Amino acid sequence: MPTLHPDAAAVLKAGKEAGKQPYEAGTPQEARAGYDAGRAATLPALVEVAQCLDLFAPGQAGPIPLRLYRAAGTADDAVLPCFLYFHGGGWMLGNLDTHDALCRQLAQACRACVIAVDYRLAPEHPYPAAIEDGADALSYVVREAERLRIDRTRIAVGGDSAGGNIAAVLALMGRDGDLPETVFQLLIYPVIDLSMSTDSYRRVTVDSGVSLTDATMRFFIDHYAPSDADRQHWHASPNRAATLQDAPPALVVTCANDPLCDEGRDYARRLDEAGVPVTALHLNDQIHGFITMGGVVGSVGPILDFAGAMLRDRWRICAQIRR
Repeated sequence: MPTLHPDAAAVLKAGKEAGKQPYEAGTPQEARAGYDAGRAATLPALVEVAQCLDLFAPGQAGPIPLRLYRAAGTADDAVLPCFLYFHGGGWMLGNLDTHDALCRQLAQACRACVIAVDYRLAPEHPYPAAIEDGADALSYVVREAERLRIDRTRIAVGGDSAGGNIAAVLALMGRDGDLPETVFQLLIYPVIDLSMSTDSYRRVTVDSGVSLTDATMRFFIDHYAPSDADRQHWHASPNRAATLQDAPPALVVTCANDPLCDEGRDYARRLDEAGVPVTALHLNDQIHGFITMGGVVGSVGPILDFAGAMLRDRWRICAQIRR
């Protein structure tokens, strides 16, 4: 395994000393409780935003909770680009509150509007519930863009881990005309292929000492998509899409101490080979989940600033094309 960043090593050491158990050691409900309880120690202080508003999008199975953030320093009447964000947590964990600090940071970094989506979770709501909610949320944001003071021609999608999976699928659905088109995708250590067959799954095992291992991912995937046939569909495994040509431009962030490392890097390579503008940012000293640990991992701030700059640049290009 690559050398760990000192901040990441300190996080893992603290978890071990606290007796933190792997998520797969208990039930989904126990995993959720452990996930929520363990976050307080690593979260950054909340940054101020101009607006933080809870709202709901109509969904196939009922209202979908959303949280809208407008960056501090933006005018109340400004029509802003929008970044639709999907939280990580193996499609089983997480909610609007667990990623509130991150979404505030992202709103400030991209100086625009961020909307977080609280999609339905497995095992109560297995695949394709998360994709359906993501699709309904995106359609709602486009449909209500004028009321929400959002530029419907400059909407990006993104997420971390399982959220990156959802974002990648929605980006391809938009390319195919099945959803409104998006202009950028930010994929942070995304789940790209549910086959769990890459070399990084064999490298990052329970003996690695990290919090997300091959066994943890099997726990998540078995609950999210128990059917082997479902795992083969590109709506679950976007790397199985026949082509990535004409997908939205992307920033793909990966880290070495992560079973998802190789599939994320492979997806970035496929985007590149398909002629899609892509930036691949690989951190060989970080662990899965670091992006939400801004209170203790010093790398988070600069990486979010870089991601925000990438979003702003893409939105600038989109505005120039429209002229």
